[in-house]
Amino acid sequence: MKFGVGEPVSRIEDRRLLRGGGRYSDDVNLPGQARGYILRSPYAHASVRSIGTAAALAAPGVLAVYIGADLVAAGLGGLPCLASRLMPLRRPDGSPIYEPFYAVLARDKVAYVGDAVAFVVAETQAQAQDAAELIEVDYEPLPAVTGPREAVAEGAPKVWEDCPDNVSFEFRAGDAAAVEAAFDKAAHVARVEVPISRVAVTPMEPRAAIGSYDAFEDRYTLISGTQFPHDLRTWLAEHVLGVAESRLRIVSPDMGGSFGLRSTVFPELPLVLWAARRLGRPVKWVNSRSDAFLDEPARDLVMQVALALDGEGRFLALKVESINNLGAYLSIFGPLPTFSNLGGLAGPYTFEAIHVRARGVFTNTGPVVPYRGAGRPEATLALEQVIDRAARKLGRDRAALRRQNLVPPEAMPYKTALTFTYDCGEFDAVMGRALALADYAGFEARLAEAEARGRLRGIGIAYAIEQAAGLWDEGAELRFDKNGEVTLLMGTHSHGQGHETAMRQVLVERLGLAFERIRYVQGDSDVVPYGHGTGGSRVSGLGSAAILRAADKIVEKGRLIAADRLEAAVDDIEFADCNFRIAGTDRGLSLNEIAAIALTPGALPDGMDSGLAAFATFRPSGPTFPNACHLAEIEIERETGGIEIVRYVAVDDVGTVLNPLLLEGQLHGGIVQGLGQVLGEVLVFDEAGQPISGSFMDYAMPRADQMPRFEIETHEVPTAINPLGIKGAGEAGTVGAMACLVSAILDALAPLGVDDLPMPATAERVWRAIRDARAA
Repeated sequence: MKFGVGEPVSRIEDRRLLRGGGRYSDDVNLPGQARGYILRSPYAHASVRSIGTAAALAAPGVLAVYIGADLVAAGLGGLPCLASRLMPLRRPDGSPIYEPFYAVLARDKVAYVGDAVAFVVAETQAQAQDAAELIEVDYEPLPAVTGPREAVAEGAPKVWEDCPDNVSFEFRAGDAAAVEAAFDKAAHVARVEVPISRVAVTPMEPRAAIGSYDAFEDRYTLISGTQFPHDLRTWLAEHVLGVAESRLRIVSPDMGGSFGLRSTVFPELPLVLWAARRLGRPVKWVNSRSDAFLDEPARDLVMQVALALDGEGRFLALKVESINNLGAYLSIFGPLPTFSNLGGLAGPYTFEAIHVRARGVFTNTGPVVPYRGAGRPEATLALEQVIDRAARKLGRDRAALRRQNLVPPEAMPYKTALTFTYDCGEFDAVMGRALALADYAGFEARLAEAEARGRLRGIGIAYAIEQAAGLWDEGAELRFDKNGEVTLLMGTHSHGQGHETAMRQVLVERLGLAFERIRYVQGDSDVVPYGHGTGGSRVSGLGSAAILRAADKIVEKGRLIAADRLEAAVDDIEFADCNFRIAGTDRGLSLNEIAAIALTPGALPDGMDSGLAAFATFRPSGPTFPNACHLAEIEIERETGGIEIVRYVAVDDVGTVLNPLLLEGQLHGGIVQGLGQVLGEVLVFDEAGQPISGSFMDYAMPRADQMPRFEIETHEVPTAINPLGIKGAGEAGTVGAMACLVSAILDALAPLGVDDLPMPATAERVWRAIRDARAA
């Protein structure tokens, strides 16, 4: 079997994971460890008059009870937000972004149900939890607000007294004057309002953290699943603990899903470290699923979208206003989806002008975290929904209207009307193949057949394009032993994506090594020299490029060693298939032999360092732009509102395909996450800010029996941004899925006069829409 780039290699890590060999954070237990438990606020908004800990301290097995005042006295900093460092954000009046102090433990007030109030450490988990119930907190409840629209309404409760309008920042982009001019001359204008529900991230593995402290080295170690081991070390050391990075080690073991969640600095991370130092023993904390519903939310916004078209159906301008619920605090990347991926509003289409105004607002809910796509699915949903509305208003075929306005390949590189510059793409070819694969032309016959059975049928279409792989550089290191086996150390982190397989494939492709002679190492800041982790579909393009650069350094040194041993000129040494040879001869040395020579004392020429190892980084010149056309066909049962997805097709341009099997898995998983949000996922709060959907009993996760067989094809248009031409695929499925399914649902309901349906499209909501349409 071949193992190079483009081959459908099965995941090598599954040999370990499927046989119980996974090592997750909660699998780790250190000698002498204690257990920690966080007491959380039962109120969405309240002043804290006092906190009594005497009874808890006297409880069996309790070692310590810490409250906010203890952390202040110790000089711990607040949890950081980096959004304003990535983009200079300002409030509507021009003043700097309002960023409340995000205390590790709340002090004078709590701002959402689940706000961390105290940290109890005991010998066992049960003892810590029992003791937490004995803590006496005197709360004075305050009015609360939970929705983004309600947060900016006149007279809304103030989440923070010195932020009276609840607006943290306002972000504007595009040409407002050009947009207004285009709307003035437009022959047609379509408008939609797009509310996007708040969801829980819910990875399979709950978060966990183990902190330890070595008093002799004055050094902390944190074991916890994180997407960004090296960056987390920086954030905790500089912003919270106030120590040098060298005083903190991060170990991120196997991780059961993340989707953006574990890019965040949660309170328990510094808590277990600080408590371990105070107590002189390791401290372990494991989250409960019910607590996770309180502090792991994402999405939650409402968008007003207007599209201007000329008399021929050409897109002139797009105008968007959004109100984005940030929660009570700003998590480290929480504001990012509000502004960083808004360029996706341009889609694959031509516009004269686009303008967007996005506000980030505070509510008495948990601070949002980035979630798969992080603004990309929201932008695509808003754009594609208003295009559908325009097509119906004009009596145009929805696919034809889109194809009329696609950016042609000869226009590349193409500067859009909103921040992005696409380097390459064949959008019409991708859409054409997707329409053919889905038999779009034959839909009317299938619609008639469904109507004969008394069912509603709809077809949805969405073309998604996203910015990917644009943040920071990435590193890789290769270390050979004397037997020619290599250890590949990556600064990224694989938590389900299959990096252990894919990155080996890159090395096999470049050096010709046997697949099984490569060992993969990640997730330990003491062992891996450098990296910026996993997120934003950055690994396949940036990580592979770093590997190639490191491999080139290995080849360069190998040629020097071979030239010395073979008594030949360096320029005459060729490398291919794991062998160095003198050009035009059969004289040569294998890479294994070169590695052995490099590690043999005295075997190398004077002035050459011993060993065969190389480290390299790669920084792209810009982002890549994966794109895809999705089509979904659905049926709705009139009497129940139940939705059945009968077919789902997607044609993706992710550039060069590194591994077709891994790509298919990424796309399937991403599509399910997008469809799940449309079909049922939503976090609901009552008027007092209490969460109603607090467990899987009342939070509708997508199920396998709701999903069809996905039909996926690729249309490869390699990018020149990285050496292998990879664009990335980690976010791709989700980016298009939400918009596609909403399009299909509204298409099915359109004959009844239903042109709007807030997410999620539960059977009950669809049934009510059908009932109301009949009554109208």
